Amino acid sequence: MKASLHLLAGLTLLLGARSAAQVPLAAKPATPGAFAKANVRFEQNATDGDMEVVFEAKAGAEGLAKLIVTSPDGRTVADFTAPDASTLGMRQFRFESPEPQDVKSLKAAYPEGVYTFSGTTVSGARLQGKSTLRHRLPATVSFVQPPAGGQDVAIQNLQITWTPVKEVAAYVVYIEQDELDVHVTAQITGTAVAFEVPDGFLAPATEYTLGIGTVSVEGNISYVETSFTTAGTE
Repeated sequence: MKASLHLLAGLTLLLGARSAAQVPLAAKPATPGAFAKANVRFEQNATDGDMEVVFEAKAGAEGLAKLIVTSPDGRTVADFTAPDASTLGMRQFRFESPEPQDVKSLKAAYPEGVYTFSGTTVSGARLQGKSTLRHRLPATVSFVQPPAGGQDVAIQNLQITWTPVKEVAAYVVYIEQDELDVHVTAQITGTAVAFEVPDGFLAPATEYTLGIGTVSVEGNISYVETSFTTAGTE
């Protein structure tokens, strides 16, 4: 009788072990991928006295069905959902805050620290990214050539020049003319102090807007703007 009991116990343990081995383990959730771009920065137009916070997010090849941006203090500052997968989601985003005259309120609404970007693509893949916001803005340049409000500016071989600013990562130069619907923008190294306008871009006797931005090591940008008018044809 004792032998039968031992045999029965052995069979029970063996069957129990086989049953446990057949139970599938829960699949581990996939590690989130990285956004192609996920950043937040301060921008100011020093000429107009405007300041804003800019968020940019870009997925990979797929569109996003969901995007959430969370502030350092846990608040949701952006929440996007594509309600129908047939739209293929949205791949790239740029959010801009209002431009209040009270800079303190803007800094309070968007405190310094790490902002978290979380997204889900239309196929269900998860993306995650982080970007640190700092409030420090870089100093601005002064226009050298052409001078602010310059007249009779040459349309050929024009070189835009400015005063250098210390401790900047890059400069952004743009020239635009709304009525002609033309513009050119270039980001160049922080050691440069000049930009050559492509020949053929400028028309004679035309007023253009010129802007130059300084980009800090944190990614914040300070712009100054002016206008210049090209020389007419003889």
